[in-house]
Amino acid sequence: MTTKVFVTGATGFVGANLVRLLIQKKYQVRVLARSHSTLNNLKDLDVDIVFGDLNDIDLAEKIRGCKFLFHVAAYYSLYQIDKNQLYISNVIGTRSILKAAKQANVERIVYTSSVAAIGVKETGEIVNENYQAPVDKIIGHYKKSKYWAEQEVYKAVANGQNIIIVNPSTPIGPLDIKPTPTGEIILRFLRRRMPAYVDTGLNLIDVRDVAHGHILALERGEVGQRYILGNKNMSLKALLDELSYLTGLKAPRRTLPIWIPLILAWMGEYILCSFGKKQGIPLDGVRMSTKSMYYDSSKAVNELKISYKPINDSLKDAIDWFVNNGYV
Repeated sequence: MTTKVFVTGATGFVGANLVRLLIQKKYQVRVLARSHSTLNNLKDLDVDIVFGDLNDIDLAEKIRGCKFLFHVAAYYSLYQIDKNQLYISNVIGTRSILKAAKQANVERIVYTSSVAAIGVKETGEIVNENYQAPVDKIIGHYKKSKYWAEQEVYKAVANGQNIIIVNPSTPIGPLDIKPTPTGEIILRFLRRRMPAYVDTGLNLIDVRDVAHGHILALERGEVGQRYILGNKNMSLKALLDELSYLTGLKAPRRTLPIWIPLILAWMGEYILCSFGKKQGIPLDGVRMSTKSMYYDSSKAVNELKISYKPINDSLKDAIDWFVNNGYV
């Protein structure tokens, strides 16, 4: 019989790529979608869609009959105004679906966390799964909410549930409909709206490799362990130079002093927002960029046996997807 799996967050970037891979691997896929969600990423896919929310009281019934669960859904915002929703969706929502999965007799769960939950060292050193930044040093409520969501997972594991954690870094590639913050960087570059850049760094990975890492975690992951799904550490300047090479467009050459976006972001969140104006740059996003976000994913390579696509190929695919879907 075909194995049934339940996926949350299937309409989003990582979830949509995961669903496609699950279908390729002959799983029968049931997805949870909110009634107001955009379903473009699920168009023409052979999936069973159930509508609801992570905190629904009948969530266990919606999951029942599925052997495995991928909890990919998360609320993402770096704005201060969304603080409460971040904890309701990411922390309480995770607690709720893990409880529902237990009631529905789900055998094994892969929880999609983020390197955000791990944090960074003040020195900017490369870190792995063994590092944990003190929660008071983790910047922003989104990242803190992912940290506290992981704590819910650890509690559930201690109570006997079979759960593996994956911590994607910064995915790029097709189906970035929202788009993600990194997708926004690519789009601003393509639209020639990036005259300067800040001196920061990040870890990139193809979103399809992230999807593959989820399935490898299901198949090979150790209960209660977390696995960083990341590929290449790159400075923002190196990323922009690679985009320039792929497109023929000029990369910005000037660095932007960090105090400029900090002031603009502060004004947006604490002055313009109070007048109902668009907030613009999120303050926490600027604060995060003061540290290089570099990670070591060798544990996933050694234990899950994951392999990675070249990042320049992933960037090219991301560019092509944005262009072909009318974003540029």
